[in-house]
Amino acid sequence: MAAFALLLSGGPAHPQALTGRGAEPTAPVVLVPAVTGGDGGLPSTAGLQAALGPLLADPSLGTLAFAVTDPGSGRLLLGQNESAPSTPASTTKLATTVAALSLLPPQTRLTTRVVHGAGPADIVLVGGGDPTLTGLPVDQVRIGGAPVDADSAPASLPDLATRTATALKAAGLSTVHLGYDTSMYTGPAAHPFDDGTDIGPMSALMVDEGREVATQDIDAPVRVEDPTGQAVAEFTALLAARGIAVAGPPAPEQAGAGAAEIARVQSPVLPRLVERALTTSDNTLAEAIGRQVALARQQPVSYDGAAAAVTQTLAGLGVPLAGVQLFDSSGLNVHNTIPPIVLADLLAMAASPEHPQLRPVLTGLPIAGLTGTLEHRYTPAQGSADGAGVVRAKTGSLTGVNTLAGTLVDADGRELAFALMTRTPADANAARAAMDRIAARLVDCGCH
Repeated sequence: MAAFALLLSGGPAHPQALTGRGAEPTAPVVLVPAVTGGDGGLPSTAGLQAALGPLLADPSLGTLAFAVTDPGSGRLLLGQNESAPSTPASTTKLATTVAALSLLPPQTRLTTRVVHGAGPADIVLVGGGDPTLTGLPVDQVRIGGAPVDADSAPASLPDLATRTATALKAAGLSTVHLGYDTSMYTGPAAHPFDDGTDIGPMSALMVDEGREVATQDIDAPVRVEDPTGQAVAEFTALLAARGIAVAGPPAPEQAGAGAAEIARVQSPVLPRLVERALTTSDNTLAEAIGRQVALARQQPVSYDGAAAAVTQTLAGLGVPLAGVQLFDSSGLNVHNTIPPIVLADLLAMAASPEHPQLRPVLTGLPIAGLTGTLEHRYTPAQGSADGAGVVRAKTGSLTGVNTLAGTLVDADGRELAFALMTRTPADANAARAAMDRIAARLVDCGCH
């Protein structure tokens, strides 16, 4: 039989009305209708409150909004300001990737092509929106410091140059005029909150995400100011090394609609791109994925257009969007808002048997103490080691903002979804450690 606990704040229960963008959370922990262990073994609200209460009061958390839910039923088990619009930071990528996987075929790949231009010796390098295109030989690629397997190997610009040179030589050409086409993307290239560290200018034609040094590592040097120019220069040099000279400076040129293809290379399939974007919190790749949603939705292929397309897609899936406002696909925009309960809803949808195409959202989540942005968290020194290997969650960090949203398995073997969203004017590392202790306590808790 369900036990009904007092709503201490007098606030509404999920689904809730929008409290207003930018409203500061003011309510204490909300106790909502909960179940006892007799209802499928779900944690009770009272049990969760007893287990988490001291951790939720940690002053390192600053202003906290959170939700803990049962992903199987969507039931909110415990929450605090769970419907308050909150800054999601990189947990925005959960919205982007759910939208992409629900809308686009799983076999979707991003294609970089070389096609014939107007004259017999004219060729055009056409950007297909693949920021993972690499200037490295594939066997040298490292993502997060680790070699890549065949399924995750990025497209290679040297491979494209080899295929192009082979085809041109077969046609009797050794000198060409090179054009380049970046018309897939529209709008400003620079992110409004870009400082050249977390993301660089977006272009439909870029190599190694426009980094100064050829690498796929997320901790690589800052990006170049002209990623298109970098990619074109590298391709020109690669052609020259293969016996094809480029006459004159390459120039922007839109490829003809029916231009015959000379060569192509393709990215990994969309599910692998999603996993990479989530595990390493890859901002450039997340923005590229959002633009693919914009293309499919016939929205402008820009920051704003992608955000609108993602929101439109989530609405079509039935995701409650009260309190949601998106202005980019990566979460770098400080004006994005997503309530904690919506993040938990997205995770529940990804776990649902009704949406098997969304599973890469879960498999892409960093694993506590092991992979991605959680690799160095959940340690004994931080008091959260019990969550290592069990918590899988997307991190998010901006100045004064720290977020964590993911799934875990509790002491009774029940999967729980959670979203923790803080405004922390003090020590960000202390806030992250405090959030990790909350998730680790959930792992230890049956909480009936």
